[in-house]
Amino acid sequence: MSGATHTAGPRLYDRAAELAAVARLSAGVTAGRGGVLFVTGSPGEGRTALLSRAAHDFPGTAHRVAAPHHRGPWSAARALFAALAPTPAAGRRALRVARGEGGLARAVAALVAGETAVLICLDDLHLWDAHSRAALAAAWQESGGRPDRTGWLVSAARHHRLPEVPGAATVRLGRLTAAGARALLDDLCPLVAAAGPVGERLLDEAAGHPGVLTATVRRLTPPQLTGALPLPRPAVDDSVLVEVYGGLLARLPAASRRLLGTVAVVALAGRTGSGGTGSAAAAVGGDGGSAATRARGRNAPAEPLEGLVADGLLCRRGGGAVGFDDPFLGRAALASARTPWREGPRVPGPPGDPASPAPLGPAADGSDPADRTAVGQAPPADRTAVGAALARGAGHRADRLGPPAGVRGLSPLARGRAQLVRGLAALAGGPVMHAHEALLQAAELLRGRAPVEASDARFLAMEAAWAGGDVAACLTALDGGEEVRGLERDFAEGLSAALTVRLDEARTALTRVVEGDGGTDDPRLLLRAGSAALVIGDTAAAARIHARALVRARAEHRTALLPHALEQLAYAELRAGRYGRAAGTAREGLRTAESTGQYNVAAHQHAVLALVASVEGDGPAVAEHAGRALATAGPHGLVQAATLAEWALARDELGRGLAAQAAARLVPLVRPGPRGGHFALRMLVVPCFVEAAVAAGRVVEARAAAGEYAAWAALGVDGPARAQSARCRALLAEGEAPAYWFREAVRHHDGSGNDFERARTLLAYGAWLRRRRRPGDARGPLRDALVTFERAAAEGWAAHARSELRATGGASGGAAGPGAPRELTPQQQRIVRLVARGATNQEVADHLCLSPRTVDHHLRGVFARLGIRSRVELPGVVDGWDAAARPAAR
Repeated sequence: MSGATHTAGPRLYDRAAELAAVARLSAGVTAGRGGVLFVTGSPGEGRTALLSRAAHDFPGTAHRVAAPHHRGPWSAARALFAALAPTPAAGRRALRVARGEGGLARAVAALVAGETAVLICLDDLHLWDAHSRAALAAAWQESGGRPDRTGWLVSAARHHRLPEVPGAATVRLGRLTAAGARALLDDLCPLVAAAGPVGERLLDEAAGHPGVLTATVRRLTPPQLTGALPLPRPAVDDSVLVEVYGGLLARLPAASRRLLGTVAVVALAGRTGSGGTGSAAAAVGGDGGSAATRARGRNAPAEPLEGLVADGLLCRRGGGAVGFDDPFLGRAALASARTPWREGPRVPGPPGDPASPAPLGPAADGSDPADRTAVGQAPPADRTAVGAALARGAGHRADRLGPPAGVRGLSPLARGRAQLVRGLAALAGGPVMHAHEALLQAAELLRGRAPVEASDARFLAMEAAWAGGDVAACLTALDGGEEVRGLERDFAEGLSAALTVRLDEARTALTRVVEGDGGTDDPRLLLRAGSAALVIGDTAAAARIHARALVRARAEHRTALLPHALEQLAYAELRAGRYGRAAGTAREGLRTAESTGQYNVAAHQHAVLALVASVEGDGPAVAEHAGRALATAGPHGLVQAATLAEWALARDELGRGLAAQAAARLVPLVRPGPRGGHFALRMLVVPCFVEAAVAAGRVVEARAAAGEYAAWAALGVDGPARAQSARCRALLAEGEAPAYWFREAVRHHDGSGNDFERARTLLAYGAWLRRRRRPGDARGPLRDALVTFERAAAEGWAAHARSELRATGGASGGAAGPGAPRELTPQQQRIVRLVARGATNQEVADHLCLSPRTVDHHLRGVFARLGIRSRVELPGVVDGWDAAARPAAR
């Protein structure tokens, strides 16, 4: 929703979801359930305004507590008790209780005992002292799940590590949409409307940041707003950013301020990272000293550095580096560093600045200092434009760099890095072919000037084209990277060979890449090695290498790279037939992707979850996850995610006996050419299409697809392909020939490692034997299939196998008794256990990445299957399950 959302109190923009979360907290408090809601965001994004609005709207008593300027031990707790206590003496007594055995929870409870409903709004938790934060966390954890009429609404910096609180929810503020920013601009100029070009430039430079936009507009005169006088260049200058971020910077200790300024100078002068955020990074040694500090012959103390990382002002990167995720913060720190603080010496500014004692030495990438074009070591035009480009890398209006004159004034290196940022933003959450074009342009501009970045840009352009299903664009991105050497050259040449169906060449080159994965700990290179393993059909190696890449990304705190690593690992597990692992990885990947704004990755994870749900026979989950994947895949051109989602829907339809509907859905996916499915998935979908088409009577189409699939399976690029090809031939054969092809399929399955596909073949074989009036022969394959489906939690397929087995007159197993967990799908079992622990439908939905409506649908099914009436009975059901499982465990 765009524009303003308000009924009373402070006016907010694009905050409908956040206000809904606050309303849920308020309703819980008035009902006696209490609760904790965290609100995170960058300075100026409206955390304080949201707290003000919540306090204004709360029907009971609301208290607002800001972080004190002094950060000594227990200083924030003192401020809290001063706000809650009727007298100073009562506040001092509460502090003594909080510091003693009573704890903060008891101290707060005593102060608000006379109130029926209390909302405590705590602002800037990241600026609270460690003692107070620890006491608060202990109080929240102690009161979690107990009846309480006290609610806590807590704001913190975006990257501050929040405490683990049972039942707590978190909302993350972000930049405004174009419509929301326009509504804010209109309200900021009620008397003098900003002229068209003026407004566009203000919105562009502010990059959707409400605080920056507000501060910028307030500094302009009416003639400037109407266009009668020119705007400053840039309109969002250093003074604006210091105004927005200065309060946060001013609260820091002097040593931390100096270190932050030093990192800003070096980080924004280094090369733009290609891990997915577009933020710069400054190398930090094991002693905690920054590159800039070591260049001056001093060591930066580790304690201020760790404090800045802990407070979320800096974030760790790969290779022992730190950097800024928020480019505006980096520019504000740079501007503040050039302004002398009373407490300490100045930090060097850019070359040419009379206050700068000496240049910092050669650039990190070896380029000539005269060509440095990042913020802090560039000419003024470059510094302004690159800073604006980095700001737009957060995802708002990433399609424009700035005024044409500013663009023409940039050096090729600066333009290349700005294009790299633009491409990364589109790759994360925009049309992927737009990302492809921007990244190719970045690679050309960076060629010969920043070879490593040029290589990364080309590979990222290939990833964008791959997600978009464009083979020609993939080949274009892989061609022309002469700076690439070693295993990266093998990867590029091998992938090009695979895309042009030169499979022997592809296998030779990509096998070297897979075998060479031990030569690097760089998670980006490991991800490429895992992708190479998938292309040559080695799913086990792909899962192993991608798991290693994930471990390295976590160890190096590569937050922006984590969603991509989880995406690749989930897909590798899916291809290997390990559906439970794929689902767990995809759920984690979905959460990290959404929290970092990588919505294209989130769409792919939804598609993986839809496929897993189709295996489990969970129709509502298939529809929900596939719908979410397609909602993003359509406008962003994510052909790979769309193909996976449609495949999941068809598999679900086939499992429910809707063969004609499934076949109609799969026809476009197996069709070659630009209007078909994804080029890397087309053959994988064929066995499902053949099964659906045969059942629907579309035998001619099924036969043509099976013939093409047989030729592809003979190439040996997919482990289960030979087995599935034999299954297709069995489904199409007549007379007694299917028996031979089913046995051939089972023989090939035994060496392919995908137990689920083997079970599907056994189910089809057993069903054919039963229809041939050979029930005794059918029972063996059907029992084997049933056991495999049950182990894989594929309840829908297991139910089909049980039905076929009963039709032969054999025992089909089934539930162990009334209310046994086997009567429910795995998703329903997870929901039951969460609800039994007291989770609401919304909390279950957040935990499992579903909608509350889907959770409600599952619960109704659970009640019907278990013969119970309400969720109150679920704890007893779960206790019965656990009790029944204990003897077996012993």
